[in-house]
Amino acid sequence: MNDFATVTGHGPGMLGPVVRRHPETGKRHMDQLSWGLLPHGTKHPLSAPRPIHARAETVATLPMFADAFQRRRGIAVCDEYFQRRTKSGTGSHYIIARADGQPMAIAAVWERFRWPDGEIERTYCLVTVAATGAVAEIHDRMPLVLEQADWPLWLGEEPGDPTHLLRPSENGVLICRPRRRRQRGR
Repeated sequence: MNDFATVTGHGPGMLGPVVRRHPETGKRHMDQLSWGLLPHGTKHPLSAPRPIHARAETVATLPMFADAFQRRRGIAVCDEYFQRRTKSGTGSHYIIARADGQPMAIAAVWERFRWPDGEIERTYCLVTVAATGAVAEIHDRMPLVLEQADWPLWLGEEPGDPTHLLRPSENGVLICRPRRRRQRGR
């Protein structure tokens, strides 16, 4: 899913739009966060891994993600993303979007890291699930796409267990269409 960057105009280490609850006001706020999670307690930030994905099966329990999952969940927003076929042949690229034409609300976790010079960097990674529907025909994983009714629970605005949301979308929520390559010289 590294091709997410191609459509959204950002990639690992670059800024992307993330809706989150502001830690001080509790209100929803869209911010530009760096893609690639850097946990707040990282001892060697320059050499630390900065994952761009967290598997839904382990996001609540792996130490790298668990604290962010409990306290700092967000929603990354995009209209579509590119996905390279990895099943039944390779090389073809597809554009993945919601079937209803609405933007995708992709589950994310975020962190706040303070650099030694005092600068604050906010980072995030996307939560992925086993692929379903049309995406399952081309790849094993896909982003966890949240439905609007699930946003308050995911963002921590209402009580409940967010692990109940760590499931793939229903068949038919996402569609795939072949990506046409631009020809050279045009």
